Amino acid sequence: MRVLLLTPENFKDYELIDSGNNEKLERFGKYVTIRPEPQALWSPILSEKEWLSQAHVKFIPKSSSAGEWKKLKDMPDRWFIAYDGKNCSFKLRLALTAFKHVGVFPEQAVNWDYIANSIKKIQNPRPKFLNLFAYTGAASLAAKSAGADVTHVDSVKQVLSWANDNQKLSDLSDIRWVVEDALKFVKREGRRGNTYHGIIMDPPAYGHGAGGESWKLEKQLKELISDVMTLLEPEEHFLIINTYSLGFSSLILRNFFINSSFTSSKLTSGELYLKSKTNQELPLGVFGRFSNLK
Repeated sequence: MRVLLLTPENFKDYELIDSGNNEKLERFGKYVTIRPEPQALWSPILSEKEWLSQAHVKFIPKSSSAGEWKKLKDMPDRWFIAYDGKNCSFKLRLALTAFKHVGVFPEQAVNWDYIANSIKKIQNPRPKFLNLFAYTGAASLAAKSAGADVTHVDSVKQVLSWANDNQKLSDLSDIRWVVEDALKFVKREGRRGNTYHGIIMDPPAYGHGAGGESWKLEKQLKELISDVMTLLEPEEHFLIINTYSLGFSSLILRNFFINSSFTSSKLTSGELYLKSKTNQELPLGVFGRFSNLK
């Protein structure tokens, strides 16, 4: 199994300009943001003056989980970007939220391409794809634009509405939206005997399901992966797991995979990162993948 370091290479509407002092300077389309980033422990390359001269808006934390945006230049609260990969193309609505997020995790672009490329390899004329902890739906849109029958699961109704807006914006349709705790959904699909050719999941370090269910990554990941394995189509399949949790190693995901029944599948794991214009490499979580597609 290879350990990889992956970063997006052709995301024209996104750029990491600089990072450091627990912040990152990013361009999303026409607008530049300053946001907190706990992994940016080093000093930035550019000066504070250079950061502020470029930025349209800066996030000011008010607590450990929320804050507010301070506008430095005129910009809308909502705007749009596009992603054009080899086998997928879609648009995303971005917004200034109270939780420092804007509606996309740009490092995930490497997985969007992997999803679309994998779906194109599947011989079944209607490949089925499942997106768990699906957020605003970029992975769902990548799969749909590549020709998959997509099921999108998230426990937060508001982000499903946001994902549906992205579907309409991208001139796509017929994604199946499910507001539910991911683990509950997976168990129910297993009882029904439903299977999928491709699955991606991006579980948080901690959180709550649609019905208030408690989630903690270290305690429940083993059960989740075990149940998700039963949903994979045996003949043609691929699986992607992402985790963004400080100190969480990609080797943990590797060990889950080598202990599974899919030992003949090709396994890879590693880190996702963003390379800045100032030549830094910002780590943004670990991933594990396996696939039996040729």
